[in-house]
Amino acid sequence: MKLCSAIFLFILYNLSAQQNTIETIYFEFDKFDLTPRQTEVVTCFIKDIDSSKVESIEIYGYCDDRGNDEYNFRLSNNRAKTIQKLLVSAGFNNQTKIIIIEGKGRVRIKADTVENLHETRSRNRRVDLIVVKKNNLGKGIYNSFSNKIKVGDKVFLENILFNLGSSKLTSIAKKELDKVVVILEKQKNMHFEIRGHVCCTPPIYSDGIDKDTKERKLSRNRAKTVFNYLSSKKISKNRMTYRGCGNKYPLGKGDALDRRVEFLITKL
Repeated sequence: MKLCSAIFLFILYNLSAQQNTIETIYFEFDKFDLTPRQTEVVTCFIKDIDSSKVESIEIYGYCDDRGNDEYNFRLSNNRAKTIQKLLVSAGFNNQTKIIIIEGKGRVRIKADTVENLHETRSRNRRVDLIVVKKNNLGKGIYNSFSNKIKVGDKVFLENILFNLGSSKLTSIAKKELDKVVVILEKQKNMHFEIRGHVCCTPPIYSDGIDKDTKERKLSRNRAKTVFNYLSSKKISKNRMTYRGCGNKYPLGKGDALDRRVEFLITKL
């Protein structure tokens, strides 16, 4: 069997809603280096990535629930750096392609509620390697905060979507916004407008009804929710504004993607 076809031994593959490739690399207990066999397999996968189609790469390291927080943050960060080194050695530019390298520390679990504690812990000793594909949404619309964006461009993240009639953030949306916070903390000169959108509204109405407030301000409320969340994470309110766009700008890719927010870049 060829090496590349054996990649499933070490890496779990799936696609997120944003069509980004997520690869998970597992580590031995208390280790941040890879065995020669693991290194070969991961390197083989990296070489198969078409860099011309990659917008950016994010690397997140994790540990199991044992040990203190300080040690586990250091260990998870070292695991992320191990994968970073393999990417750089394979030719990926560390400045423009790899935008996030972060150790997340330990994944907390309740030991008495887990049936297979050993397996659960082994799955938490990992690095998630997220390969963000280049924009395919049209001119001036991007699916990540890349170095190529300019004033007037819009960033649309498919993990920041809302349930029908709701302006409340889902758990998935919050996780995605936490990643946005990390990027905004690095790009402190970036200013933007948060634009909310709706789907499934008759043409005679310009906006949808928020089922919680009963107001026909659903798109505005979605934008405001994101504004407030970013503000709660210490992103300055002076850098951002928000407004509702109603049903004016459907993407034409299904109702779910129209229940979204976009970030319009206003200053860099």
